[in-house]
Parts: sequence; C-alpha cells; structure tokens
Amino acid sequence: MVWSLLSLSLAAAPEPLVEVRTLIPDAVIDLRYATSDNFMKKQVYPADARCLLLPRSAKQLKAAADLLRAQGYRLRLYDCYRPRHVQYALWEVMPVPGYVADPKKGSNHNRGGAVDLGLVTLDGEEVEFPSGYDFFGKAAHHTFKGGSDAARAHRELLRSTMESVGFKKNNMEWWHYDLPDAARYPLRDEPFSPTDAG
Repeated sequence: MVWSLLSLSLAAAPEPLVEVRTLIPDAVIDLRYATSDNFMKKQVYPADARCLLLPRSAKQLKAAADLLRAQGYRLRLYDCYRPRHVQYALWEVMPVPGYVADPKKGSNHNRGGAVDLGLVTLDGEEVEFPSGYDFFGKAAHHTFKGGSDAARAHRELLRSTMESVGFKKNNMEWWHYDLPDAARYPLRDEPFSPTDAG
C-alpha cells in the first residue's frame, strides 16, 4: 500500500525543468523580470533567476538555436519559466488577455512551455525588430507592416525558424512562442532554485 501511494505521488510530480544554458551555452540570457527593464518597471524575479523550460521546450529551442547560428544569429532569451505568483503581479498591472494571461487560467510560461526571445548577431550585437520587448501595441504584432525592412526580416526569420521546430507564435507579440499543446502540462509555482524558496 505504501509503495502504491509512493508510485502515485511520483507519477503526479511534474517533470523537472531544464536550464536552457546547459543546452544552448551561447544564448544571451536577458531575463527582463530579474531587472526593472520591463513593463512593470520593477524587478519581480530574483537577480539570479535562471532560464528554465520543460525538457521538450528546451530541446526544440536548441534545434532553433542550431538553425539560427548557421545563419549568423544567436538567441536572446527574455523570459522562460515564470512562477505562477508572478503572473498575478503582471495581471494586476496589465489585465489584457493576449498580452498577459489571466493567472486564474495560467500562462504557458507558468508551465515551462513558453519562451520570449529575440536575436543577436554571433558577436552579440543588437538585432532590430519592429518594436522593443514588452511593447504592448500594434508594432509588436506579426501583421505589423511598419518599421524597417531589416526589422521585419528578423521577425520573419525568428517566426519561420521557431515554427519549423514545432513552436506556435503569439499573433500579438513577435517575441512569444508556445508549445502548441502546452496547456496539457501543469501550472507551476516553484522557485527558480531551492535557495529562492522561503
């Protein structure tokens, strides 16, 4: 009986998240919510937050990184796994579905099944996009026809690459990509590392 209860509890435990840096060591980790450089204008992650994803998300992201590297680009990662309690803080400031998910339903970031990202050159130089990260307006949409040719080309390169490895775009945010079936994974509110708890 004890063994069957233990087996049940192990089966119910969510799979451990993977630190993306271990699979993509040349990715630029730029977690904006670990700084005040975000739409909240304040730090909501610990300064040493890590870019964590479900193993499947991380594997697909590595495939994208490999394709982009061959074309002269590296990944710049703005947000990965997001503890669910942070979702409530974001929703308080920006309660607009499409830009911020309702925390009652949860975000795919809360599952480790979504990633916010951009590009840099192999030398780490900025790459232009039609808007900045966390910009809530038409310039962030995939259908936006403004901005420079280079900015739109970078957006299209990121989209086509991410979709080719199995991610799905968010129409309102050029930087946000989900696993198509991310909703089947559990919502999580665990810390970025054991030392973040308590």
